[in-house]
Amino acid sequence: MNRFLTVLCLLLLFSFNTINAQNFSTHQVKKGETIEAIAKRYFVTPSDIYALNPDAKKELKPNTVLIIPVSKAKKPKMVIVKELQGFKKHKTRRKETLYSLAKRYNVSEDDIKKYNKFLYADPLRKGDKLQIPIFKITEEIEANPTKTYVVQPKEGKWRIAYKFGMSVKELEELNPEMGDVLKDGQEIIVPNIEDDKEREVDEKYSYYKVLPKEGFYRLKLKLGLEQAELEALNPELAESGLKVGMILKIPFTDAVSIEESNNINLADSIVDFNTKRIAIMLPFRLNRVDFGTVDDTKKSITKDPYLDASLDFYSGVLLAIDSLKTLGVSLKVDVYDTKNEVGEVSKIIDENDFETVNAVIGPLTPNTFEKAALKLRSYNVPVVSPIGLNLKLYDNVFQSRPPNDKLKSTLVNHVKADTLANNIVVVSDSKHTQISNDLKRDFNHAKQIHSKKDKEGVDKFFVTKQDIEDALKPGKNIVFLETKDDGFVSNVTSILASLIKEENTKTNTQAIEITLVTTNMNNAFTSDGVSNEHLSKLQFLYATTSKSYNETDNNAFVKRYEKLYNTTPNSAAVKGFDLTMDVVLRIVSSADLYMSVNNAPLTEYVENKFAYKKKLFGGYYNDTVYLVKYQNLTIVEVKQ
Repeated sequence: MNRFLTVLCLLLLFSFNTINAQNFSTHQVKKGETIEAIAKRYFVTPSDIYALNPDAKKELKPNTVLIIPVSKAKKPKMVIVKELQGFKKHKTRRKETLYSLAKRYNVSEDDIKKYNKFLYADPLRKGDKLQIPIFKITEEIEANPTKTYVVQPKEGKWRIAYKFGMSVKELEELNPEMGDVLKDGQEIIVPNIEDDKEREVDEKYSYYKVLPKEGFYRLKLKLGLEQAELEALNPELAESGLKVGMILKIPFTDAVSIEESNNINLADSIVDFNTKRIAIMLPFRLNRVDFGTVDDTKKSITKDPYLDASLDFYSGVLLAIDSLKTLGVSLKVDVYDTKNEVGEVSKIIDENDFETVNAVIGPLTPNTFEKAALKLRSYNVPVVSPIGLNLKLYDNVFQSRPPNDKLKSTLVNHVKADTLANNIVVVSDSKHTQISNDLKRDFNHAKQIHSKKDKEGVDKFFVTKQDIEDALKPGKNIVFLETKDDGFVSNVTSILASLIKEENTKTNTQAIEITLVTTNMNNAFTSDGVSNEHLSKLQFLYATTSKSYNETDNNAFVKRYEKLYNTTPNSAAVKGFDLTMDVVLRIVSSADLYMSVNNAPLTEYVENKFAYKKKLFGGYYNDTVYLVKYQNLTIVEVKQ
């Protein structure tokens, strides 16, 4: 084996006589060295090294000789500087060529052409009168191509990548130990460009990260922008063209955004221990509760969905308040029963002092929430909606539930980034034809399958095995299923599960992989008639506003909740806990809730995460969602 290694090294060294002429050098691996460390030393990325040394991906052994592209070396190096001193006359003789003249006068052929421009159009002929440039040759030390940069507040990876004209992947490869989360004041390595060439993120625009296989045509379909418009906003495109992972400035839009992964634990960032005041406004409707007996009270709760939901949510709020006390947070909490009446909301605000309230959580329903937001707007009191969608985002409104468009765009972008998928199929019923057509525009090569109808044109919510089998291809298939009918879900998932095949060389069978996805996760997918085994087999993938906690994680909140209430917390209780923790921790770690948007780009708790983004003219909305999938009969998070 040692003999083989020696021969290999000699072979590589022999090859370097040619390689060095093409701006490459070599590195002999020392014991304990890693590709990341070597890449950092020579100011190249690990990808650059792997491209020239594919075997290094499998194993990096001491004494292995690696080929390194010198042109990107981090260490200072000497560069040749040519200064024109004058010209020497030359009359071309028979059999002389540009190559022979360049060699004779120690200049390049391009140098000769540059000062004898007729040679760009005509060949060199006998008798041509030339002026040969004479240069003064000097060597200078090239400036260090990198510098140290201090991470500023609010800055995540994509913002810094945009600032220095690189992709997020290039930034990560330049800083292999930077971690998933950038911290304020952290020092990292960036390209050493001039200060006036650094780009700043303008909040009046949106920003988009280019996905694999995206060209100008696909970007036109997705963003509605012509190539010329993109180049006008991003002048570097004219020279570099589109690159995977590059950050593009685009006109402001809510539909497209870059997911920033700066997850901050605010419990470690508390700076204000003065007493804070929050208000909780929920539709308990206690005036309708029969308190005669315990059974009467239970019946009242069961019959009133508003009271039931409010109590669940509030049970989580109480545990959050207790947790905040253990962190040293001093808190005054006012709880109000809105009775789900707009008039009651007005009365509560008029009869109580809200000017010193740091934040209001609730009300739950749209009409009562809008009334509260409007009345508290004059006090500049932030009002946080626990569950509301499509709210009027006044400048004091925080919509904690992400918009549905964010769910769809996150899933679609994830599918587009999957370079292994070679076939897209969209299955839908008649009520979801528009969604099917929208997906066809996103994936112009996708095949569409619609549910069957009877002679009268009534949707029967089923497809045949042949319908789907004809649309599948060997390799990885991604199937969108768009419906709210549980029978249709059961029909399609059972067929898809039966069509998965493993490769068998004996029978000449090609593998067929199938991943099931939907842009609209709803109760149809979780009904009793749908097999969880089929969903797991299909690795069912979808975007969701919250992920279910895993009972095996030994979560402290869940354990305390079960001990206190003798039951496991439902999603409303967890949302009450998560939202209260987030609102209060944002207040005590920043000047106010508004400032926390910049200081805490992304926070995460038991089932929910919050990354607020401000509308250009208006309030704030949560701009982050989860991707999850079925795996081995459980639901697990998919990292984005």
